[in-house]
Amino acid sequence: MSLASLVTGFVRRHWKAYAASAVMLVGVAVCSILVPRKVGAMIDGLAAHTLSQRDLMIGIAELLALGVAIYVLRVCWRIRLYSAAYRLGVELRMRLYARLSAQGPAFYQKQRTGDLMALGTNDIDAIEMAAGEAMLAGFDGTLTLVMVLGVMLLGVDYRLALIALLPFPLMGLAFWYISRHIHTAETDSLKRFSDLNDQVQESLSGVRTLRALGLEARSAAQFGELAGKASAASLAAQKWEAAYEPAVGLTLTAASTLTLGLGGYLVWQNQLTIGALTSFTMYLGQLIWPMFAAGWVLSLIERGRAGLARLQPMLDAPLTVVDEGRLDAIQDGPLVLRDVSFTYSSASQPALDKVSVALRPGMTLGLVGPTGAGKSTLLRVLLRQAEPQQGTVTWGGHPLPDYRLAALRAATSWVPQESFLFSASIAENIALARPGASRLEVEEAAKMAAIHDDILRFPQGYDTPVGEKGITLSGGQRQRVAIARSLLADSSLLLLDDALSAVDTGTETNILEHLNELRASRPELTAIIASHRLSAVVNADLIVVLKNGRVVESGSHDTLLELDGWYASQWRYQQLEASIDAS
Repeated sequence: MSLASLVTGFVRRHWKAYAASAVMLVGVAVCSILVPRKVGAMIDGLAAHTLSQRDLMIGIAELLALGVAIYVLRVCWRIRLYSAAYRLGVELRMRLYARLSAQGPAFYQKQRTGDLMALGTNDIDAIEMAAGEAMLAGFDGTLTLVMVLGVMLLGVDYRLALIALLPFPLMGLAFWYISRHIHTAETDSLKRFSDLNDQVQESLSGVRTLRALGLEARSAAQFGELAGKASAASLAAQKWEAAYEPAVGLTLTAASTLTLGLGGYLVWQNQLTIGALTSFTMYLGQLIWPMFAAGWVLSLIERGRAGLARLQPMLDAPLTVVDEGRLDAIQDGPLVLRDVSFTYSSASQPALDKVSVALRPGMTLGLVGPTGAGKSTLLRVLLRQAEPQQGTVTWGGHPLPDYRLAALRAATSWVPQESFLFSASIAENIALARPGASRLEVEEAAKMAAIHDDILRFPQGYDTPVGEKGITLSGGQRQRVAIARSLLADSSLLLLDDALSAVDTGTETNILEHLNELRASRPELTAIIASHRLSAVVNADLIVVLKNGRVVESGSHDTLLELDGWYASQWRYQQLEASIDAS
């Protein structure tokens, strides 16, 4: 979509606001045109001694009235037009946010957070200015130019008008040359701002790591370098924008010189009055705004084009997970994976290789295996964050793509390895899945996650703000708050992706006991626990051992011990490690 089609479509939908602004702009132009004409008539009357004192006072009052009318109309059309143009910014930001919200992890692996933030701020601001400031400046400038030229040609003297227009083609050529360079400079400026934004976001998110490694000076140097490049790029764009003013100034100076030369001769020959020459000179001065408006409009349009060129690919980016399902609720039945295979685009080996697992409602599955075995990938497939290249996943007899993503996510509670908390209170973070939950329900979920006592030790208790990404809490506390959040949700499938890695064995045992109690009260709840700590899956109905994306062992805890394979070996090692730590 081009900038012209985008703005045209927006203007068509909000035509009333633009039409009202246009009517007021016409009023401004008419009032502006009347001022020089009125002044010229008064000067001729004074020169001929035909203007009485009463007529002079009336004329001055009329000029004051025209000035007040111009002021009021300008304020009104700006309010009316800008209020409409800001809606375009809101619409674009909502479209961008909706698109980004629907994208899967594969999309974000290729994007930078700071860059996406810059698109939603600086780039959309540039498009918004093109729909608002450029539209009004273009319309106002064009209307003023046409009316002033018309009065100069037909109402004053066509000879002066023609000679005054001689330098204008050269100005148009200069504008064309400048606008080409502005587009290139603005594109570079937006990109440099995006790089700077990304650096700031990463530095603030990883400020603890930077301090721990003593990299503050290095980070500051990188920031200074990017800030310098952003400043230089912005300055380059401003330099080209500043080139419009000399072009306008030279053109009007040349036009004024030609006008005064010919006008003086015509006055000397008694072919033109002094009042008419004064009026013409004032009209020529009114051409300053249309000329500046032309340069300003071209600059804003080039900024808008550069911003849209960066924004459009994000709005058109295909969804990494397509939501075309028709079922609005999960059907009762088993959760089955049949020969599921998945390979990341950047990998040569499959993360999952013909994995088959069947779970009846209410079962608990334990996923174990060495690092990189495919445990987290399997959970991502169940969440439809990744689509398998081969095989099928069915739930209740229907393939997962048959369900709407909203229905699938509503039926699933997921606790990832790195728990994310929002900058809100502890209670609000726990109640995120059920905003209407009572404080008692929130506390019960916190008790099941073994975090209740920790929360009470905070000065503000459940109302304690956790800071951005839960920075005020320890890793284990963040995990347990996330577990409490998942337990509070009324879901059919619970996924724990190594969610107990940051807690001690005693706390882990406490959480697992509460989880068993929850399963007893909700027999339809299916749970999948991925863990490197085998004690977390001992009581699972089925344990699957993954290695290099393949299922190498499966069965209950006792069955796997009898097989004396990877699981049994790892179990003995972890038990020995636990006994050494206990001693």
